[in-house]
This record gives sequence, C-alpha cells and structure tokens, in this order.
Amino acid sequence: MTRILIIEDNPDLAFGLRNNLELEGYEVEVAEKGGAGLERIRAMRPDLVILDLMLPEMDGFAILEKVRRERIAVPILVLTARGEEPDKVMGLRLGADDYVTKPFGLMELLARVEALLRRAGTGGAAGKRAAAIERFGDVAVDPSTRIVSRSGRPVDLAPKEFDLLLALLLRRGAVVSRSDLLDEVWGYAADVHSRTVDTHIGELRRKLEEDPSSPRHILTVRKSGYRLER
Repeated sequence: MTRILIIEDNPDLAFGLRNNLELEGYEVEVAEKGGAGLERIRAMRPDLVILDLMLPEMDGFAILEKVRRERIAVPILVLTARGEEPDKVMGLRLGADDYVTKPFGLMELLARVEALLRRAGTGGAAGKRAAAIERFGDVAVDPSTRIVSRSGRPVDLAPKEFDLLLALLLRRGAVVSRSDLLDEVWGYAADVHSRTVDTHIGELRRKLEEDPSSPRHILTVRKSGYRLER
C-alpha cells in the first residue's frame, strides 16, 4: 500500500487530510512536530510527504534541506499558509516537488498527490522514453540513474527539476509550451499554477547555465514556451 506521511501541527487539518487520503486507499501517518517528522521520513521512507512549513521544533525549510542533503528521494508536497513568492522559491530551491497554499481545494490536493505518486521513481512520461546519456554544453544527463553533472561535477536537482529538464531534452530543440510541460511533468491542467514551470526553469538555469541571466541552452520562446538548445 502507498504510504503518505503528513507533517502538520494543526490537528484538525491533519485529521481531515488523513481521513480523506485513507478514503482514497493510502496508508497515512501524521507527525505534529518538525523533528519527529524528519525522523519518520528517515525511518519510514514514505512514498510521499505532505509538509507544512510553520512547525514547532524544526520548520519545513530545515526539513527539506536535511532530506535533500541526505539524498532521500521522496516526493515532497509543501502545504502552507506562506504563499508569498520568495517562500515558494525557497521551498523549490530546497527540493520541494510541489507547493499548495492554504486554503486549498481538497480535490486539487488529491489530484496533485496522485500526480506526484504517479511520477515517483519513474521520471514521469519523459523519463520512460530515454535511455542514452543526453548532453548539452558541459552538462551530461543520465536518465537511467537520474544523475546530472556539469563539467564532470555532480549537480543536485530536485525530482521535478530533473523531470522538466528531461522533458525539454527529449524535444530535441523543439519548443514546448508551459501547459504541455505542466501536463507532462506535473499532471496539471493548463490553468493551474503556470508559474510553477517558470520557477523551475529559473532553478535549472541557476544550476546549469554559466550565466543564468543570459542563458545559452535553456531558452525562453516569447509567447510560446521553452526549448533547449544544445
């Protein structure tokens, strides 16, 4: 059975989430404090984590940082009232795979959980189609191991950053729209959080481009989307 860990200090919200996820057939565990949540991630190795940012003992940012530093490859859905763009960018930089702000619609949250789980461990639809090592500039991408290196040095990408990069690589230079990327990598409808793609593109440029402000490879095509130039 698919296991989900909820790290949330609001008992009413945690109870509601647990109830609805269990009705969907998931095995759910709840941790109310940051430190306890991190220990459960390490011990339980859940299939997905739903993580609040504002937690006692240790906040969600610290948990994200520690989990990714320890290379625990669990999808993490951040669920929080902190909806300002700097908080979202920080969460994504630290390795969050998705970001939902409170208040939220239950059906949307369940759809996002399903989309993250569907892609966990597979690299999504893009990951299934690639085998050989892909290269552009001084970057090498191995789809089978999900390892990315730049000038021979490993680069840490969040799971969704890797899936997005691979989706662009497999287009062989063709333009791909934001809505197509949302559907392929995240499983979203086109009208749901289109800024998600832009934020992840910014992170890929920061990590892989020599000059992120003037990228040579991960290019914006005005009013169309993005393409990857080798």
